[in-house]
Amino acid sequence: MRRAVFPGSFDPLTNGHLDIIRRSAPLFDEMIVAVLNNLEKHPMFSVEERCAMIREVLPTVDTSDCKMFVESFSGLTAEFAKSRKAGAIVRGIRAVSDYEYELRMALMNRRLEPEIETVFLMAGEEYSYVSSTLMKQVFELGGRVAGLIPELVEERMRAKNSE
Repeated sequence: MRRAVFPGSFDPLTNGHLDIIRRSAPLFDEMIVAVLNNLEKHPMFSVEERCAMIREVLPTVDTSDCKMFVESFSGLTAEFAKSRKAGAIVRGIRAVSDYEYELRMALMNRRLEPEIETVFLMAGEEYSYVSSTLMKQVFELGGRVAGLIPELVEERMRAKNSE
């Protein structure tokens, strides 16, 4: 059984995240989209809301024969991956600056759990500049994010903004 963990804050879920899920799914039998519960980041959505949105959007993504799961976690990604018997951690890379950060994380994860590999996928060109932080900033300033985040997520952002 080839199981992977795709960790992130997913606040909000972007089409870049979905692209990484779609392209990495054929490599694994199972994938856990692992939503980090990190209150220090001042999330727009609670971890429960993020998990629910991902569960709603995932059926629209072609994940081949890969079984998809969504869970939240706190703490170290390597420990979470080990607890779920995952053999890999999937990470998307948009730019050189991402690579430098992700390389340090991958090396630390390898030191913590040597049997778990990190798999890097380059972001699709159309999403190479898309980040959750940027999507929140653009949205909050009234800019258009259509095509960069799932419609459902944009609707939830609008609802959250009007609260």
